[in-house]
Amino acid sequence: MSDNVGIFIDGAYLDKVLQEEFNFPKVDFAKLSEWLSQGLPIFRTYYYHCLPYQSDPPTPEEKMRFSKKQSFLNALGKLSRYEVRLGKLEYRGTKKDGTSIFTQKRVDILMGVDIVSLALKRAINNIVILTGDSDFLPAIEVAKGEGAIFTLCYGAAHPPHDDLWNKADERIILRQEIIKTILRDTYRQN
Repeated sequence: MSDNVGIFIDGAYLDKVLQEEFNFPKVDFAKLSEWLSQGLPIFRTYYYHCLPYQSDPPTPEEKMRFSKKQSFLNALGKLSRYEVRLGKLEYRGTKKDGTSIFTQKRVDILMGVDIVSLALKRAINNIVILTGDSDFLPAIEVAKGEGAIFTLCYGAAHPPHDDLWNKADERIILRQEIIKTILRDTYRQN
């Protein structure tokens, strides 16, 4: 088995952590992957998310939001050893206060399939996951059964599910001092 690390980023979770804990800094995703790798060779970083919902016909705001997200994901996919995996955002109705309810579909299963596939092929023996969700724990258990070490990265104010925490071999918290080291150079504060 190789010493490669597979990095798996839950984009919606990362967005929430960056927005609510760090005021949405401009992150250099290549630097984020390097930090998450903890010095191990990176097999690949997988980034999971959904494109924004668009009604039929889409509003101008929806078109703009969709276009911006699509541009971001295209740029991310061009980074060295990055793979973008897209689920689907489904409209689930409206709350009493008038806000829309959306649900991500297929994202967790995409992540789970990638984790199991890479562990079974022995392409990776280290797994770093940035998330708080426990839906793919069966995949992690399979990978750990194949000898993979599982490191969980999470935001301090957005702790992971207890089951996820308990299955992790190692845990790292995304803190302000880390964010400062992974900012895009044009946004770095002195």
